[in-house]
Amino acid sequence: MRNLNRHPARRLAAPFAAAALVLAALPAVAQDDPGVIKVGVLHSLSGTMAISETTLKDAVLMLIDGQNAKGGVLGRKLVPVVVDPASEWPLFAEKALDLLTKEKVAVVFGCWTSVSRKSVLPVFEGQDGLLFYPVQYEGQESSRNVVYTGAAPNQQAIPAVDYLLGQGVKRFVLAGTDYVFPRTANKIVEAYLLRNGIAREDILVNYTPFGHSDWQSIVAEIKRFGSTGSKTAVISTINGDANVPFYKELAAQNVSAEAIPVMAFSVGEEELSGVDTRPLVGHLAAWNYFQSVEGRPNEEFVAQWREYIKDPARVTNDPMEATYIGFNLWVKAVEKAGTTDVDAVLKAIVGLETPNLTGGTARLLPNHHLTKPVLIGEIQDDGQFQVVWSTDGEVEGDAWSDYLPESADLTADWTDPVNCGNYNAKTKTCGGAEEAAR
Repeated sequence: MRNLNRHPARRLAAPFAAAALVLAALPAVAQDDPGVIKVGVLHSLSGTMAISETTLKDAVLMLIDGQNAKGGVLGRKLVPVVVDPASEWPLFAEKALDLLTKEKVAVVFGCWTSVSRKSVLPVFEGQDGLLFYPVQYEGQESSRNVVYTGAAPNQQAIPAVDYLLGQGVKRFVLAGTDYVFPRTANKIVEAYLLRNGIAREDILVNYTPFGHSDWQSIVAEIKRFGSTGSKTAVISTINGDANVPFYKELAAQNVSAEAIPVMAFSVGEEELSGVDTRPLVGHLAAWNYFQSVEGRPNEEFVAQWREYIKDPARVTNDPMEATYIGFNLWVKAVEKAGTTDVDAVLKAIVGLETPNLTGGTARLLPNHHLTKPVLIGEIQDDGQFQVVWSTDGEVEGDAWSDYLPESADLTADWTDPVNCGNYNAKTKTCGGAEEAAR
């Protein structure tokens, strides 16, 4: 696999009843029971994002069961508290507040979209809660109360662009769902493309709402844009169940990977499990993990997942690995701190390491991001990905993009003496994010 990395430093929706069944199956636990540790699970089990998030709920439950089989944490049993914010962004904040103030959970694993994370952020900061966020995102954020176990842009978007540039791509379609992650990620991507000599007229940007289903005219526009003779690619930040009709329309209009490859940032094995992938062979995705990665850790994880879910055909994906890493880091931090107290856990967790599922090591950085490998995969006819490129090793997650002028001087470090998520290295002051947002 060719390494083009130039910056080494830097699945359908379940019904509402599913959530009720999960909650009914959970044991009733007194909020002040000293023999248990409550773990919040904040993932959509209904609505447009259930295609992706339901699996992460199941992954957390599997990890909790596995840890309890080892004796729990600090000799106490872990008890999950599952809620369904139903793909409604304000409901995420409401459910998060309930988890922290009523259920008094020690930690929350949850959210997928950046808008859901932005919705709950004031809650976690105001209540001094702890959120592990397992999905690639747009960066431009570092909260003391969030551990970002998904990729920052320099661990997905930038390497993906480098790969496409290395393949001779000269024209780019930036197609995304209309919310914060695609818009911010595409702002970074566009700045990076311009810096690398791509003309502004060779960049086409398109946004669609969540759950968008009519892709005929948009795919036709993509075909026209790619018919100039210059090699064209689509960078897709389309999220949730809108991906199914998007890929179906690509096939219907004979948009092959050879003609116009699609590089997806939010499509993995779970989303493809509902699609006939034969016409999509060769289209791409950039992640930090694929189920197809060979090696004992991944093989054991896939086997554990299929045994837990009682389905020998169920797939794994990148956010599941990020959940796995985050859960294991939290357990290590609690055991190191000797308590579930958030302040103590956050102090203990920086610098901790745990194996990832690709044969390397995930280390939590002072900016609350991870070290992660970057992989480019081609869709195969069985719905899996063949890795065609990877970085030589793990890349350190960068919270603030170097390619946007408003954040080029910002860094994040939640250790003393900086202890700031938006520290301006030039002015030596904390609070640069407010200025960057203006």
